[in-house]
Amino acid sequence: MAMSFCYCGNNTPFENCCKPYIDGNKKAPTAETLMRSRYAAYATLAIDYLLATTHSSQRKYYSKSDIRTWAVSNQWLKLEVIAATTTTVEFKAHFLDSNKTAQIHHEKSTFVFEEDRWFYVDGLFNENIV
Repeated sequence: MAMSFCYCGNNTPFENCCKPYIDGNKKAPTAETLMRSRYAAYATLAIDYLLATTHSSQRKYYSKSDIRTWAVSNQWLKLEVIAATTTTVEFKAHFLDSNKTAQIHHEKSTFVFEEDRWFYVDGLFNENIV
């Protein structure tokens, strides 16, 4: 049986790519790695990981049920990383919405390295990206 590539777009099986981060067996070494693993977490409904990797100053803006609803209602197709710096990642997440309409979530995310791990802080979306 052929191994499928990771949800994040790397040509590596999920088990050897994002799964160790999602399972808590490894820490994401870069902001881009964290962002890729968060995309994989949406695709695999790893809601606790998404909350745990959101910076503590931002968690109050997210609820487990809202994240789960968003993750479940979409069919995640592919991740396209456009640019990455030490603390930012610009990406396009391609998905089908609940009506099976193709959508692209275009975001430039900001990350912070704190207490020996990376956290998602916030992002600029679509038309706000410079």
